[in-house]
Amino acid sequence: MTQYKPQTRAYAAQQATAPLAPFSFERRVPGPNDVAIEILFCGVCHSDLHTARNEWHNTIYPSVPGHEIVGRVVAVGDAVKNFKEGDTVGVGCMVDSCQHCATCAEGLEQYCENGFTGTYNGPLFGGENTYGGYSSSIVVSEKFVLKVSHTDKLAAVAPLLCAGITTYSPLRQWGVGKGHKVGIVGLGGLGHMGVKIAAAMGAHVVLFTTSPDKKADALRLGAKEVVVSKNEDEMAAHANSFDFILNTVAASHNLDPFIALLKRDATMTLVGAPEFPHPSPGVFGLIMGRKRLAGSLIGGVAETQEMLDFCAQHDIVSDIEMIRMDQINEAYERMLKSDVKYRFVIDMATLG
Repeated sequence: MTQYKPQTRAYAAQQATAPLAPFSFERRVPGPNDVAIEILFCGVCHSDLHTARNEWHNTIYPSVPGHEIVGRVVAVGDAVKNFKEGDTVGVGCMVDSCQHCATCAEGLEQYCENGFTGTYNGPLFGGENTYGGYSSSIVVSEKFVLKVSHTDKLAAVAPLLCAGITTYSPLRQWGVGKGHKVGIVGLGGLGHMGVKIAAAMGAHVVLFTTSPDKKADALRLGAKEVVVSKNEDEMAAHANSFDFILNTVAASHNLDPFIALLKRDATMTLVGAPEFPHPSPGVFGLIMGRKRLAGSLIGGVAETQEMLDFCAQHDIVSDIEMIRMDQINEAYERMLKSDVKYRFVIDMATLG
């Protein structure tokens, strides 16, 4: 194994009210099953902001966010079989799970019954803190490292590790395919990936937005129709017609108008995590059409690899704006205003 230096440069939040600032710490020395990765690019997820500012009330400080990681392998443990120095790889939202519960055995590590270990902010149910991708390097168990087969646009691949799998997993789980009419609610970091992936799966994609000026972009990304969700006539024209709706909006809003658009036995799946609960749905909207409201997290390791391969095959990457590491606090403020199309990505070469 190549000599590996554990000293790591990063940006961290020291408390909820503090801006992210330079920070250094030591990664573990790679063990026999570990892969050491030089981080090239890291996407900026809204979850990063929620965590840095303790909006979910579970942050362990100091907090080094970042779970949309693309990098280069710089060292591997003696027992590592699937990766070698120089490989381009990805790391998503998880770096470990219990590996022995029934859910892990099914390849659904994201729903680990004992709590998966997040790439940053430690295990969901307590434990030692973990530091994420706003850093120069990371050491990860081989089981949670992903192969990146894209040969270019690597910065734009990074958001696939969260935004991509968050939308791919429910589209795959609910069997979206050719001939299906699929709605995507919201055109942000998640929504624009949902449009691209659903279109590549062969669906007739309808984008729902509160902003009429997003129509051209939605059509460019692969939507066949755009509906302004505030327009009651436009919404009514699609009543009882959707096979599936993926709702990506991370703000509390009325779900009933979208449930009314589902066919009998169809499903709307939520992937946005609002700070405050949705004020609906009304029970009768579900009962009268045997309609379903569901939720979805990310994907397991195998499904995330499947997503990366699917996106490489279809030349799908995220629409990004590249930033320097020292622009992260400004990026957070812009993200709150939806002032990005559609994902910030940090060029980690600017970490210094």
